[in-house]
Amino acid sequence: MTGRAPARTGVRATARISAVADGRGGTALPLLAGEGPLALRRTRGTAAEAGVMLVGAMSAPLGGDHLTVEAATGPGARLALGSAAATLALPGRGGAPARYDVRLTLAGDSALRWLPEPLVSVRGSDLRVRTRAELDPTARLLLREEQVLGRAGEAPGLLRSRLTVIRGGRPLLDQELACGPGAPGGWDGPAGLAGHRALGQLLVVDPAFAGSAPTAAVLGEFAAVTPLAGPAVLVTVLAPDALRLREVLDAACRTYGW
Repeated sequence: MTGRAPARTGVRATARISAVADGRGGTALPLLAGEGPLALRRTRGTAAEAGVMLVGAMSAPLGGDHLTVEAATGPGARLALGSAAATLALPGRGGAPARYDVRLTLAGDSALRWLPEPLVSVRGSDLRVRTRAELDPTARLLLREEQVLGRAGEAPGLLRSRLTVIRGGRPLLDQELACGPGAPGGWDGPAGLAGHRALGQLLVVDPAFAGSAPTAAVLGEFAAVTPLAGPAVLVTVLAPDALRLREVLDAACRTYGW
């Protein structure tokens, strides 16, 4: 008797975006394809920059789901990529973790702004987020992450995230974070989140920093600016709620971004 492989559960879906210079000073989108809960809509951009919005077509990610967003900018292209609403990590029926992968690829002299709405870790959920960006040395990247642990008055689920940035084939940043039930001890202690329920970061990679690098600084009581070993700066923020988190990150974006 031949044993059967276990049935696959959850939704598998990928959204793919390709941006290329159109030869007239603007950016074209030859590939804009979404699946399942990942719908894509073109939005109004600027003369040089194309805009794309990720629109949730159904509740996701649930436990067992595996969602992927892939965005690539060709030489000289400019792309602004965002999401229409917060992403809620929800528990599934089978207890399997959900996965959400973001893969960004930037060619020479291109620029990409990845500015999604917050990710909310709902009680009972288990989500693993992996973001990986690979940049040509002449490319620019502005990336914002916002994570909210639980809805109002709610305990969080388990959230594990990893951000990896490769520039010119060399690692620029590789960090991991785990929060919620099942995370390593101390995640919510004085050396961790210290009771805060919203955390985020802004990463700006810009060749212009090679000539005038940002300096380390403190932005209020629970926010810090860290220059990286390359033309990049990382702003890390803790906040009591999503509103205050966005206020600090927006101020940092006005200072270091574009």
